[in-house]
Amino acid sequence: MEHPNLAGQKEAYLASSLKAYRDRTRNFAMMNSIAALLTDEEIANLAAYYAHLKPCK
Repeated sequence: MEHPNLAGQKEAYLASSLKAYRDRTRNFAMMNSIAALLTDEEIANLAAYYAHLKPCK
């Protein structure tokens, strides 16, 4: 299974994706169970962190 490159993605996209996994409006069992444990603040912090990383080529 190939994993997406999160580095350099738009912060708003990452946050909305994590919230959708948490709320189960976007379905992928592994991500749903992980995101269910995250608070809004943790999601915002993760999105900011990954958005500011330099994308891989």
